[in-house]
Amino acid sequence: MNKLLALFLSLCLLACNSGEKETPIQETEQTINHPKNIILMVGDGMGLSEVSASLFYKDAASNFERFPVVGLIKTSSSDNLITDSAAGATAFASGVKSYNGAIGVDSDSTEVKTIVEHVSERNIATGVIATSSITHATPASFYAHSTSRSEEEKIAAYLPNSGIDFFAGGGLQFFNKRTDGVDLLSEFTKNGFTVDTTSVKTIADDKQGFLLAQKGMPTMETRGDFLPKATQLALDQLSKNEGGFFLMIEGSQIDWGGHDMDADYLIAELLDFDSTIGTVLDFADSNGETLVIVTADHETGGFTLSSERGNYNEISPTFSTDSHSATMVPVFAKGPGSESFGGIYENTGIYHKMMELFNK
Repeated sequence: MNKLLALFLSLCLLACNSGEKETPIQETEQTINHPKNIILMVGDGMGLSEVSASLFYKDAASNFERFPVVGLIKTSSSDNLITDSAAGATAFASGVKSYNGAIGVDSDSTEVKTIVEHVSERNIATGVIATSSITHATPASFYAHSTSRSEEEKIAAYLPNSGIDFFAGGGLQFFNKRTDGVDLLSEFTKNGFTVDTTSVKTIADDKQGFLLAQKGMPTMETRGDFLPKATQLALDQLSKNEGGFFLMIEGSQIDWGGHDMDADYLIAELLDFDSTIGTVLDFADSNGETLVIVTADHETGGFTLSSERGNYNEISPTFSTDSHSATMVPVFAKGPGSESFGGIYENTGIYHKMMELFNK
């Protein structure tokens, strides 16, 4: 009897199972967990209020809103609670805390290898773009080594023989009107560069350079679309490299507007940087192998979007200082590996996270 009951139950179970629809095996997209290319964008002096200005002073939607990952970094240097651009950029470029004014050296003035020097050895193309001189603190920290950011002629001498494949900015006088009489423009030619001193335009050569002002680039009033145009040209050129690329882009004069306590100046530069972020994100979205990181070395000006005399419907941009502040600054990330950039961490973490992704 028990055997008959067991057989009956087995037949019932088989009948029930045969009536169920077979669950299809779902195909999952292969996710890229590490990037081929990394683009680091630095809004010099750009704190959260500066970023917020893009929401209120831009006619179109802010490109900052396109980032799915947001974090915060602590910006103090090794010798000061409030960093300068040199120590801040050295943290990004080499992963060490150093003193204010340091370019590619650690706190005891020992040279530290930059991300450009690391990755260029592995057939990864590199570039730097700035609206300051290309020898200024932030871009310089990615290819040069100096105990002082003020030694711009010394810094310039590193560039022709560095691993940089593309550069654009000002600073021409530090290459062709030097106190030592050396013509560094001819050094570029010896190393396969074509350098243009008139305008940003497509050049057939693999290595391209643009030095378009004696010192820093002009303000937005006369500079026009230099930053997004130079960025697009760099993307077109560097993306030809099969080994991938690293590109640093600085919106340098956001900081200068903060130092001048000039809201119109700051906001114009911030919106130019926002536009350039759009250029970069459009490239990254179509490319699919590119990580975009946007951050700042520090905040400048203690910039605030205050109410106008208590009117909560009208904004009055205000400043609390003509110098830097100690506030944390935001980090925005999108693309393969972007999940690594959320949270709160030291500014040196930017370097270590990028290198970890390049090493995967």
